[in-house]
Amino acid sequence: MRHSLAREFAIPVTATTPHEPGARLFGHPRGLYYCFFTELWERFSFYGMKALLFFYITKYHGFDDTRGYLLIGTYGGLAYALPVAGGLVADRLLGMRKAVVAGGALLCLGHFGMAWEGEAARVVDGVMVRDAIALQVFHLSLALIAVGVGLLKPNISTIVGRLYAQDDPRREAGFTIFYLGINVGAFASSLVCGWLGETWGWGWGFGAAGIGMLVGLLAFVSGRRHLEGHAEPPDPARLRAPWRLGLSHRAWIGLGTFAAVLVVWALLQVDLPFSDDDGMTATELVALVLAAVLLAWLVPVIRRECTPVERDRMMVLTVLTATSAIFWTLYEQSYGTWNAFSDRVMHREAFGVEWTASQLTALGSFFIFVLSPVFAWLWPRLDAHGRNPSTPAKFGGALALAGAATLVLGFAAHHPDAGGLAGLWSLVLAYFVIEIGEMLISPIGLSAVTTLSVPRVVSLMMGVWFLASAFGETLAGRLGTMAAMPPETPPAAALEIYATLFDRLGWFGLGSGALLLWLAPRLARRMHGIR
Repeated sequence: MRHSLAREFAIPVTATTPHEPGARLFGHPRGLYYCFFTELWERFSFYGMKALLFFYITKYHGFDDTRGYLLIGTYGGLAYALPVAGGLVADRLLGMRKAVVAGGALLCLGHFGMAWEGEAARVVDGVMVRDAIALQVFHLSLALIAVGVGLLKPNISTIVGRLYAQDDPRREAGFTIFYLGINVGAFASSLVCGWLGETWGWGWGFGAAGIGMLVGLLAFVSGRRHLEGHAEPPDPARLRAPWRLGLSHRAWIGLGTFAAVLVVWALLQVDLPFSDDDGMTATELVALVLAAVLLAWLVPVIRRECTPVERDRMMVLTVLTATSAIFWTLYEQSYGTWNAFSDRVMHREAFGVEWTASQLTALGSFFIFVLSPVFAWLWPRLDAHGRNPSTPAKFGGALALAGAATLVLGFAAHHPDAGGLAGLWSLVLAYFVIEIGEMLISPIGLSAVTTLSVPRVVSLMMGVWFLASAFGETLAGRLGTMAAMPPETPPAAALEIYATLFDRLGWFGLGSGALLLWLAPRLARRMHGIR
């Protein structure tokens, strides 16, 4: 799932200052293990909540599928866009440690807020009645989580990088250990929170996510001295000094964080109708405007400020960034339409256990565990024999595999079993195929940004890369609405609706991948020696 390297944390692109080694555990800085446990529990809380989100909003609060898919897209887009701002604030003023603590506190508040369910939606005299206060608490809790992710996510990984000198041979191994924490947390969360939420009650699932985040936050705070001072504010005196209206930078950051929560709270709920039958969410409008602004900035940079070689590389990077947005649009169906498909029209029994649909999202993390060492072994050997595919070819393969995975589910929807339902093993195969695709695109994404970008704009291009992921999240929610249906839809009709969507998305992914594979040799030449 998006538990891979490039999506889950940003490896610092600026050099770290060599430092005297502090306390070590198993050959690595002790601070690494505090970051490991913090990130493990943060990802536990994040993915545990996300696995339940669609079902909670549709089953408990009685919203239709369209609202559920759009909410997932809106929330996911914000959760992957806000870390761009959170990283900048920490790097320039707040410091990584303070940002992680603040983000963790917001995450705890958000997850515990979601544990308060209020009253379930009910129909009274033919009208759906919902608990208005509970819904406002729910959206506020989501806003707290999104802003908390924005503060914590980019900075916890940066701290890991700061614990090692730039030329430290253990640096890569340290990130591998850290990456393991991400996958352990994501895998366990789907199994635990998914089971609790759908079996015992939604509040139990969300509460477990909150407890996990609290454990992670306490672990991080207790390990402050083992961070060896590398996560502190760059200029503590400036942070405390009065700035505007007699308030310090620290106070303004606090006010800005509060304002960000309020803005996200509103964005999660605002729809912009353009006609009786059509409209968009406020987040979708923001995404379109932001994309236009980024293009307006990027085109002049490429045309006027680059040498011919730099121009070629920046153009390739632009294509790869757009490709990543398409990939994540297809991939994020796993938390939307894939989730609904497995809940409504799939036999979910295996090994004598009836799995909940939200638990099945753990399949992505499971296959990441399986595939990561395989690809870690494969790429160096292909490279040694001169057969390592170029970056554009890998991206093309990732798109094609995402399309193929979606077509697997389309085939299952077209060919139900004797009971009229899709088989569980089709979902297992779909996850296996799409995770192979993720291994082709995620671990090399940030590397492509740092090597292909013009050095003077590499930080901005890193932000563009993550915003492309956010755009993919938002678009995934919109495309999911093509499979929206009333809860009373018969299984046969539901299978037909899902089959139509999966066929369209699958062939689009295959076609896009084939096009990029055809263009790959031309794009590789424009990389001018960079693999």
